[in-house]
Amino acid sequence: MPDYIVRGTALDGKVRVFAVQSTELVEELRRRQGTYPVVTAALGRTATMGAIMGIMLKGEEKLTIQISGKGPVGQIVVDANAFGDVRGYVTHPDVLGGANELGKLDVRGIVGTDGFLTVIKDLGMREPYRGQVELISGELGEDFAYYFSQSEQTPSAVGVGVLLNREDASVRVAGGFLIQLLPGLEDKEITEIERSVGQIPSVTSILADGTTPEGLLQRVFPDSLRLLEKVPIQFKCRCDRDRLKSVLVSLGEQELRDILVKEGHAEVVCTFCQDEYQFDKEDLQELLNQAVNR
Repeated sequence: MPDYIVRGTALDGKVRVFAVQSTELVEELRRRQGTYPVVTAALGRTATMGAIMGIMLKGEEKLTIQISGKGPVGQIVVDANAFGDVRGYVTHPDVLGGANELGKLDVRGIVGTDGFLTVIKDLGMREPYRGQVELISGELGEDFAYYFSQSEQTPSAVGVGVLLNREDASVRVAGGFLIQLLPGLEDKEITEIERSVGQIPSVTSILADGTTPEGLLQRVFPDSLRLLEKVPIQFKCRCDRDRLKSVLVSLGEQELRDILVKEGHAEVVCTFCQDEYQFDKEDLQELLNQAVNR
């Protein structure tokens, strides 16, 4: 089944809800980045939440999530937009990691907790919006919930997960949910939401059993769920040859001249998708001319 997000409301509009299946997206990230299992889980959780946060945008708006906890994985970066396009990378994809005290992949151990979760939103204004919170868990679900409550002043419940196949460490299932409490909720309603969310064993166990994102939300709000939209999500990189030409020009006249003299060609690899772009001697001479005339 292709990946998608559902968006809706519950309790007469006093709760905003999202749920996503992101299996194909996370598998594509794993394949392109060559991530080891625990890194796949960390990048997959971030990308899953990035997809949800992207759907919350409008039009040409886009966002970037940066997670830097000073753990061995380095930085996790995810870009997303309102059209369901997501891409991402990690600094060190080949971190082995291990298991935590529950016998699950130790995401906290590779992400770390001495750092920040940063969200940068390009909303078409002169300056981008920038929200940042300290990492409180390193498992990422709790960290995103903390971000929403502190930076966006919206109490939220977050669940994200990635389940891998034992045979080849490919992604068996990935997904998540976001439940946001809006003004007007009574204490008893909040208590009931907390109880229902607490009864969810894990996102991946539910999705692995064949439950859809809609079904996941139905478990929390069996009587008041109102679905508004279903949006496909997918891996999509924005790199192209012209963009990477601009990157080379930005190196400056002297560095381009050195590359032209010493190497005679250049190979540029996109950090997000790992696609390679070749620039021969004639290409470099053209780019050098552009740098000289800037």
